[in-house]
This record gives sequence, structure tokens and C-alpha cells, in this order.
Amino acid sequence: MSSAKHITRVAVIYPFVNDMEIDSVARLSETVGLAAAISLDVVWSGVFKLREVKAGTFFGKGNIDKINALVREHEIDLLVIDGDLSPIQQRNLEKHLNIKIIDRTALILEIFGERAQTKEGALQVELAHLTYQRSRLVRSWTHLERQRGGAGFLGGPGETQIELDRRIIDEKIVKIKKALEKIKQTRGLQRRARQKVPYPIVALVGYTNTGKSTLFNYLTKANVFAKDLLFATLDTTMRKLCLPSGHEVILSDTVGFISDLPHELIMAFRATLEEVLEADIVVQVLDAANVDNKSQRQDVLEVLHNLGLEQIEHQESYIEVYNKIDLLNNSQIKNIKTASNTVAVSALEGTGCNELLQRIDNILRKEYVITEIDVDASDGKTIAWLHKNAEVLESVLNDDKLHLRFRIKEDDIGKLQKFLKSS
Repeated sequence: MSSAKHITRVAVIYPFVNDMEIDSVARLSETVGLAAAISLDVVWSGVFKLREVKAGTFFGKGNIDKINALVREHEIDLLVIDGDLSPIQQRNLEKHLNIKIIDRTALILEIFGERAQTKEGALQVELAHLTYQRSRLVRSWTHLERQRGGAGFLGGPGETQIELDRRIIDEKIVKIKKALEKIKQTRGLQRRARQKVPYPIVALVGYTNTGKSTLFNYLTKANVFAKDLLFATLDTTMRKLCLPSGHEVILSDTVGFISDLPHELIMAFRATLEEVLEADIVVQVLDAANVDNKSQRQDVLEVLHNLGLEQIEHQESYIEVYNKIDLLNNSQIKNIKTASNTVAVSALEGTGCNELLQRIDNILRKEYVITEIDVDASDGKTIAWLHKNAEVLESVLNDDKLHLRFRIKEDDIGKLQKFLKSS
């Protein structure tokens, strides 16, 4: 795909099929925001109503003629179709319109490609991009041939261009998966190291641009990049956070979600989202000023469900934060649902953040208890078990006895008792 830097004039089309149950204006606005996130100049955007999707060209002949006219009128360089185009549909439309065309998945992949900062993030994006392109192969992959140095001579006589291109992509996918597996193993070691000092994990999730990173910065006094931009940050960031009770937790800021997140990216970023799967508390951040926040809330929950967190919204360990209340008036703030798992905040001004910290504290207090025990100073086995499975708060040596004060999950007290009986 051509680099966004060389494209100046873009049109965005949202194809609205008659039986769709979706706010077409909100969806179009979101996609225009996605294009703007990588500095594309959107000079025209609109909704095209379709009776049905054509297998060969997606749009019918009448709509293709209309699109062709607007492309010429506005001198469009790139056409973004806010939907999923099959390889055949994309190729046929490009032939009819004589213009570069990408679909929603390709647009999001382009954004992720620009935003990934860490080695893992870049590899995950490349894997998703190659997986997406492998099914297409609608144009020459000469850039891949150049990277491999003479790949065109490896296929032997009779190998077609598509077969060669597919083999090149498959080889790159294998290499990336191996590299990601090494990174995953390293992260596993880091996670086990954290478990030796088992701070509970609180994961921030939410739709992109709801202010997660701004909230993360306010709570942890960190300096994570935060901007009014879709997908401003992609890589998971973690910081230690002290709660009102003095209880310490690890706060995790994850990649933002979006409606119809491409399947390739859900799979590719599963490793990044592992922190959410292992979190003790999941905090969904919503934009209180966005009229579409209910559907955005559902989009996030659906992704979480797909990752294995079924019915997460009904768990005590789930909190919903309505952010950006500084953009609302008093009556609108009062109308925000005040359920036991809901907090209204302004991450920009700090309003409501103390209440959020208290909510997190209250949940953890139900799960954790602080207790004390005296063990022989020479009993290294029991001391090691406690350091591995609990948070040792105080350790005092009295003669040959070690007095330990520690915080432990209530569910683990039985394990401790069983361990003591067996040792």
C-alpha cells in the first residue's frame, strides 16, 4: 500500500445496506477520524445506501458511476471504503475507477503500522498486515522481492508470480511468529517476576480516544503520550499505583478498541491484551461526552468476550469510568448512571479520580486480607512460599523466630494452611 505521506486528497464512503442496525453518521464520522489519525486529507465523505452488496464490485453500476463522478470532481487520490472488501471486489473497483482503494481493515492496519513503537508492536502489526495481504495478492510484491535479494530466482521454472509472492509472505510470517514467540517467553519471565511480588493488576480498557492515557497519566503521574487522536498509543504501558489504603497495584494502559476491529489485529494483539486477561480489576473508560458511548461500550465488551472474559460486565472486579465530564453541564453529569460499578471523572481536571481509586481499593479489600504469622528463621521453604504467593509487608526477626505480616488473597489462605500442614 502506498505511504499515507504521498496521498493528499481522500474520499471516505460508508456503504449502508438497508437492513443494517447502525448509526451511519456516527460510523462515517469515526472512519473520517481514523483517516485523519494518519494525516490523510479527507476532502469528501458520505454515506451510500445499498439494496445489496454485489459479489464482484460491492457497489452496483449506478453507484459506481456516482463514485466515479465525485472522484473526478474532487480530484481524489485515495478512496476509503468503510467496509470489508474481498480481493476481487477491491481489484474490480480499482479497475472501474482507476484509483487506489482500501477498505476499513487496511486503513486500521496502516494506522497501527505508523503508531507501533516497541519491537513487539511493530512485529504484531507486520504479522497482521501480511496475513491480510496474503489473501489478496492483487498487485506486485516487488518490494518484498528486493528485501530478500533475488527471490525471483528461487521459485524455479514454471512458478507463477502469485505462488512466488505467497511463498515470500509465508516465509516472512514464519519468521515474525518465531520472533514474537521469543518476546512472549520474555514477557512470561517478567510476569513471573512480578508474581513474586504479587501486586494486583488493574487494566484500563476502552474505545480509542476516550482519554485512557490521560487518566493513566493523572493517576500514576506518568508521561504517556496522550492526544485527542484515534489510536494515539498502541503499546501497553504499566506503572505502579498507590491506593488510599497504601495498597500498591500495577496500572496497565492498553491499546484502544474500535468497532469492527479487524480479526487479524485481534489475533495479532492477543499477546498485548494478555495483561487484560490476567488483570484483577478491569476498568472500562468511556467518553461521557460522546453520544455514541453506549455502542462503543458494547464494542469493547464484545472484544473482551471474544478474548475469553465472558460476562465481565457482571463481575465485581469490573468498573465503568465515564470520562470527560468537564465537557458536560451539571444536569448532564447528574444523568450519568450512578450504579455501584460506575464512576464519573475528568481525567483532565482530576475530578472523581479519588473516588475511582477508592472503588478499586474497596474491591481489592474484599479479595485480599492482611494477616501475620511467626515462622522459624531457618524455615526457608515457608518464607519462600509467602514471598512468592503473598505481598510481605513487614518482616521482623525475634531471636530464632521471624514475624511476617503480609497481604494475601482470601482464596489463597486455604492454600497456605494446606502448605503449612504438609511442611
